[in-house]
Amino acid sequence: MSETDLAVTSHLTKLPSTIRERIPCRVYSKASDASIAAAAEIANLIRLRELKGLPCTLGLATGSSPTRIYEELVRLHREDGLSFAGVVVFSLDEFFPMQPRELQSNARFLREYLTDHVDIDPANIHFPNGAIGKADIPAFCVDYEERIAAAGGIDLQILGLSRIGHIGCNEPGSDRRTRTRMITLDRVTRIDAASDFFGAENVPRHAITMGVGTILEAERILLLGFGEGKASVIAKTVEEEATSAVPASFLQGHKNVDVFLDEAAASALTRFATPWLCGPITWDEMITRRAVISLSLQTGKAILKLTEADYNEAGFQDLLANHGSAYAINLSVFRHLQSTIVGWPGGKPAHAKQVGDRPGDRDDIFPKRVIVFSPHPDDDVISMGGTLIRLVDQGHDVHIAYQTSGNIAVFDNDALKFAEFAAEFCRRFGIKADGLDQLEDHVDEFLRHKRSGQVDSVEVQRIKGLIRRSEAREGARCCGVPDENLHFLDLPFYQTGRVKKSPLGSDDIRITVDLLREVKPHQIYAAGDLSDPHGTHRTCLSAILQACVQCQNEDWYQACVVWLYRGAWQEWAPEQIEVAVPLSPMEVERKRAAIFKHQSQKDRALFPGSDMREFWQRAEARNAETARRYDALGLAEYAAIEGFVRWDGQTGISL
Repeated sequence: MSETDLAVTSHLTKLPSTIRERIPCRVYSKASDASIAAAAEIANLIRLRELKGLPCTLGLATGSSPTRIYEELVRLHREDGLSFAGVVVFSLDEFFPMQPRELQSNARFLREYLTDHVDIDPANIHFPNGAIGKADIPAFCVDYEERIAAAGGIDLQILGLSRIGHIGCNEPGSDRRTRTRMITLDRVTRIDAASDFFGAENVPRHAITMGVGTILEAERILLLGFGEGKASVIAKTVEEEATSAVPASFLQGHKNVDVFLDEAAASALTRFATPWLCGPITWDEMITRRAVISLSLQTGKAILKLTEADYNEAGFQDLLANHGSAYAINLSVFRHLQSTIVGWPGGKPAHAKQVGDRPGDRDDIFPKRVIVFSPHPDDDVISMGGTLIRLVDQGHDVHIAYQTSGNIAVFDNDALKFAEFAAEFCRRFGIKADGLDQLEDHVDEFLRHKRSGQVDSVEVQRIKGLIRRSEAREGARCCGVPDENLHFLDLPFYQTGRVKKSPLGSDDIRITVDLLREVKPHQIYAAGDLSDPHGTHRTCLSAILQACVQCQNEDWYQACVVWLYRGAWQEWAPEQIEVAVPLSPMEVERKRAAIFKHQSQKDRALFPGSDMREFWQRAEARNAETARRYDALGLAEYAAIEGFVRWDGQTGISL
């Protein structure tokens, strides 16, 4: 299964689109469903043009969004006979300077994902040339426009969307008249691309891109948006006034464009975020909670203080009519939120149980065996370090499974430092260690001549992996987890040495299943923050959930519960949280100390994503904000709260 085959479902009633959406949006439950639908439309167009004896000209984007489309088109070619013999391709953009065979080249991307696997004529493939001299770029751009015109224009253009709203490399400020040209990349764009180049400092400062005007001349446009990280910019693109500050919003003026979304990316659209503004709806529990929490935070009143007047002024008359009174609604939502606060996340021992405990607190299994899955070696302590500490302190048998080595996220200087330390230690104390001097020489030589974006040698990768592994041990010890309960899975899909990983495979699932069957946990904790820009969290979660499906009929699994945590990249909203674990100031400090053990990620992470704060700062701020919201809603005041959502195979996450 592709890593795009997961999407957090919104638990929202399906609603028709509204006049607020200035571009038609197609919302699918999963990113893979949206991609397959888009690929089917492209395939139908190719076949229709072929029947008419006409070429089909496609404008193609790169990045994570369209990869599943290209995989499906390759499958249709191999299994259903879809021919690309009459297809002409124009790539949307390319970094400058950039050699066409470099790992980060968009030309290489399209070859690897599509054109090398179908029967397209190489003469029909056109890429912006990032390898020409700067003085030759204006003439090249004119020629590129002329080639598009000579092909009869673009029949269908695929577009991804950046988090700041650019299409192609048309940065904010690009207007609807722009043509193919060289552009200076925005700082945010370069930060977003940092992971592909092993650091923002290695990202080229320029790119050659089709202009907004060039894009708008395409006969048909498909704009793709997947994941919660795109939700905000999708709403701006689709529902707000067109502006050069969000170049994608100019698509509002196109006569034949559709936005293909998964539910996560659509979550900020009015019909999902505030569906009561779109007309009569079915007030299910989730929508009711969202509305009441929103009303409480907007008015600055605790939930139990909301009045009929507050509801009426907010336009919630039909909610009142359905439920009878404001107080009844308030009490229902308040009691739900109150029930989520759990100080014993693994359940209580017999001596601590009291009459009136919530059902989860009166669990008969104590102590529990627990597995915390950590996609990278630090996600466990970053995202649920407080809960991890509490589980250990409360007597449970806690295991941590580190799913990947995290070796690409270590600075070169750290690898060289550790190689030099090992060699110097052996020399100084007369310890014979064959090959250490040679290893030091290799690391020094390799890193000294390493090209920007070059994949590390196997030796360097191993050193970086060991650095992350030792830090993980220290972080776990800080939480009280014994060394024998640490499992370093090194899932094969990750072992490419590149940001681009292999697809999830049977070996990844088998390794995960083997661990589950060995430990037979009563609780599984897994990372559910699918906004991780590099996709590793998504793939790791897929491995866990597929392993759970394989184990679901086994006796031990009948007593097992799967909890999804967040924190590294985003946080659960109060209306989504099913278990809220409150943290004391002391537990917050202990969590911070555990995160600090990951020294290679301290002060400056190699791949920080869009949030430039350190990971411990992000985690503390998100945990504190969740606690602040609970307090504002009228619940008890805590220093911090870590939130969890349950996966039961039916709701919460779709495979």
